[in-house]
Amino acid sequence: MSTTNMASTASDAQPPTTPPPTQPLHALPQPFTTSNLEVLTQGAEALVYKTTFLTPSTPCVLKYRPPKLYRHPILDKRLTKARLLAEARVLVKCRREGLSVPAVLGGDWESGWLVLEWIGGRTVRAVLDEWVHKFGLRARDGKTSEEEVKRELDEGLMEVVAEEKESQEAREGLMRLMQMVGRAVGKLHEIGVCHGDLTTSNLMLRTPERKEVVGRGPPRMTVSAQREAAMSGQDPPEVIPVQQEETKETNSLEGDVVMIDFGLATQTIHEEDRAVDLYVLERAFTATHPAAEHLFQEVLRCYGESFKGAKTVLKRLADVRLRGRKRTMIG
Repeated sequence: MSTTNMASTASDAQPPTTPPPTQPLHALPQPFTTSNLEVLTQGAEALVYKTTFLTPSTPCVLKYRPPKLYRHPILDKRLTKARLLAEARVLVKCRREGLSVPAVLGGDWESGWLVLEWIGGRTVRAVLDEWVHKFGLRARDGKTSEEEVKRELDEGLMEVVAEEKESQEAREGLMRLMQMVGRAVGKLHEIGVCHGDLTTSNLMLRTPERKEVVGRGPPRMTVSAQREAAMSGQDPPEVIPVQQEETKETNSLEGDVVMIDFGLATQTIHEEDRAVDLYVLERAFTATHPAAEHLFQEVLRCYGESFKGAKTVLKRLADVRLRGRKRTMIG
């Protein structure tokens, strides 16, 4: 075989692609099995699955921290137990204070798993990505004024939406979403909790389910009524389908904001920790949603009105920004 043919054969040979995992990545502890398990994500510390708990009709999230073989077994068990307990305590505290977070359904600290309530809906990241793609807005640069951003927003909405009323409702819905995010983060900090990984992927928009009635007209006659009508010689009634209800999820911006993934959460009231929480969320808007970056100002506005010490936290946020920019320049 010539050198040219060998090079061509080598270039054509491609390694096989690895399919996405559909089975558990580790051996799961009891009582969980692989029969109704769906892999959601694999993090650095935990594996997250969707499954059922207690009853086959109760969906839940299983968060499993497998043993780390590179750590001493005793140290590994202590760290796993401490981190699971800390996450569970934060979630219970948030629920007790009225914050929308997943409920803790069960857990085994020794085996390293935690079962949480399943939150339906979409992440705020997916909502913003869909909105930006739909209206085709470009990223804002440093020379763009607030008036130009508002005009661009209006023009982008008017290009896609035929009626002005619908465009106004879409813009107001996004603003309400940002306001809900700001109030939720403010409530979290007010009760003395910092999330630690506050990104738009860890914020869920739980939309209310909409029920549609299938089949119009009066309800169908009962069997006994049909028998009596036949015995009296009357014509049989027209068969009309029974009215049924179908549950569908809406794609609107209505609903409530639910925070998830409290694996790095801490209980603290320090202004520095709160400011870092906001800075992480701001960087998530900048990196993930550059076209919607200006919407973060509405998040900060509502955050500043959410609790007594919020204004001081916003001032500390300015210092955190300066340190972050300096670190970016120096490397």
